[in-house]
Amino acid sequence: MKGSSFTYLLKEGGRNIWVNRMMSLASIGILVSCMLLIGSAILLSINLNGMVSYVENQNEMVAFLEDSADDASVDAVKAALDRNDNVSSYSFVSREEALERYSEIVPDSLLESLEADKDEVFPLSFRITLRDLSQIDESIAQIESIPGIMQVNAPTNVAETVTGIKRAVYIGGSGIVVILLSVTLIIIANTIKVTVFNRRKEINIMKFVGATDLFIRMPFIVEGILLGVISACIAYLILWGGYTYLIDYVQTQTSTGFSAFLKNLVPFSQVAKQLFASFITGGVAIGVFGSMIFVRKHLKV
Repeated sequence: MKGSSFTYLLKEGGRNIWVNRMMSLASIGILVSCMLLIGSAILLSINLNGMVSYVENQNEMVAFLEDSADDASVDAVKAALDRNDNVSSYSFVSREEALERYSEIVPDSLLESLEADKDEVFPLSFRITLRDLSQIDESIAQIESIPGIMQVNAPTNVAETVTGIKRAVYIGGSGIVVILLSVTLIIIANTIKVTVFNRRKEINIMKFVGATDLFIRMPFIVEGILLGVISACIAYLILWGGYTYLIDYVQTQTSTGFSAFLKNLVPFSQVAKQLFASFITGGVAIGVFGSMIFVRKHLKV
């Protein structure tokens, strides 16, 4: 396409938007509203998943070693844990460290006896965090089969609850996005249909004077692209500002008890590029698709 032709199409697309500015404003308003709803649903789903993942990472299992375990046994267990794909992290807890932890919660009268019998009371252990709690049963069996491991204690009930919540968030978030996207397509399609219908005479006149179908379609397609890009930019800026303000407000108003959860809120910069690309792609696709579909009807004269 020549530069002059491209410039002409841009001018025609812009002129069409200005001449039909009321319908254009209506289309932009609807597109912006729908993009904001979809973007908000995506951000909500991402943040809920982040909070559930935080709870998931706080649940550790404890693997106790046999009383006869020595340094070689400890090294062998470490090597086995390194090979386990579902082990996210682990830390070795010596008898002295275990005693130190209990010293904070037991009375001083019992502390002396615990210190004397720490070798019998506190076995060597590993505190283990898993990547995927839904595989906790398989991981328990694998860790228990490691030579030198005496027993594994794991929060299986918590794991089932967290896994269920995570699955519900994923399914619910995906369902909301699909529903909003379907509603958006229906509303935008009807809006474009009305816009093209109001300009059917213009299309018919161009057809009668010998304009090709492609020549007639291109200004409408460019107009759809421009409307999509404008709507995407407006929705992106509103979502960016609103989300940033909300995060700042929540962090200043919420009590410290939720501070750990707030640290897991996704900063907008982390999803900014993906959201902007999705908005631009979706806006342009809807504008082009709607223009091509509904202009075709009025080309048959």
